[in-house]
Amino acid sequence: MNDNAGPYDFDQIINRLETGSVKYDARQSMFERADVIPAWVADMDFPVLPAVTQALIDRAAHPIYGYTVFPESLYEAAIDWMRRRHAWIIERDWLVMCPGVVPSLNAAVMAFTQPGDSVIVQPPVYFPFFSAVTQTGRKLVANPLKYENGRYTVDFDHLEYCAKKAQLLLLCSPHNPVGRVWSPSELEQILRIAKKHNVMICSDEIHADLIYPESEHTVLAALPDSHQHVITAMAPSKTFNIPGLNLSMLIIPDRGIRKAITAVFDTWHVSASNPFSVTAFETAYREGDAWLEALKIYLRDTRNDVAFYLAEYLPQIRLVPSEGTYLLWLDCTAMRMTDDALQRFFIQEAGVGLSPGVLFGKAGSGFMRFNIGAPRKIITQILEQIRLAYDRLAF
Repeated sequence: MNDNAGPYDFDQIINRLETGSVKYDARQSMFERADVIPAWVADMDFPVLPAVTQALIDRAAHPIYGYTVFPESLYEAAIDWMRRRHAWIIERDWLVMCPGVVPSLNAAVMAFTQPGDSVIVQPPVYFPFFSAVTQTGRKLVANPLKYENGRYTVDFDHLEYCAKKAQLLLLCSPHNPVGRVWSPSELEQILRIAKKHNVMICSDEIHADLIYPESEHTVLAALPDSHQHVITAMAPSKTFNIPGLNLSMLIIPDRGIRKAITAVFDTWHVSASNPFSVTAFETAYREGDAWLEALKIYLRDTRNDVAFYLAEYLPQIRLVPSEGTYLLWLDCTAMRMTDDALQRFFIQEAGVGLSPGVLFGKAGSGFMRFNIGAPRKIITQILEQIRLAYDRLAF
């Protein structure tokens, strides 16, 4: 293990109880016991970038928290981040600030489809992709990922079949929960199919900054001739552990597409701006490079430790190779349990709270999602409790 986190202490254990934390304070309602070690909802247990904390303290020192506009400096920080981190040159007019990526998925569905229209998703996938379709009266069309030899890929033949009758594709890139970072050639095939059948793509790239060193993220909309087909959703929320501040951005080069989606947001009368979300967003993008590099090393080493531990002590739980995100996808099918029994095993026998794979669609049956965004001591404790439970059941 090469734990080179620089000046940042990712090993610090912070008590999050009674802070209104979904991850900790909602354990009783989620797992029917409040003492499981939580590794489910996608936020991290690391303290945020110190510069963000200081900027929030400085802003809080001003005693008025009134209605807030998005300053030009915020847009400049986002533009510069995309240039530095993703080699993508974007323009100020392309940016639409919004109150989170999940609302953006719903806005895209409402802007570019009508009730009864078909929307493609690629399960197993982040569960709000399903509800964005079904709760708006659209038809859900599943293009399940192919799982072969422990690796997920896109079923392009089936995607082409689905695209013939669909209006929109909700793409998860990098993919949550399977951890794939789509290659340029895979993205080019997706874009080719979408263009051929006139399918719009809303690309959720919220995890784009959290890529392991051996992989590289490609922004779909940075590919040639993509402007009239792609909406990109991004945010610093996962990257810098500030999801509770609810601010994200859509990057939309095409003016007509941009106008259509802003019209949906306008009907909701929901402001995405508050003085603290704006402050944190801008500060993270301006000052977060070194912190992010240290975080990525820490997460890589944790991922590698988990892979070793499972192979050595828990051979019937297989780690699907992860190229990005701090969410690991565990193949538990060799345990030969029903999904209910698998969930009971982790909660009641092991005392850990993971996300059940079936939450991400039928294709997630037999899998669990494991959030490793926590101090390594906690991750080790989770693994050891699983091992003890595993040994008791004499697999």
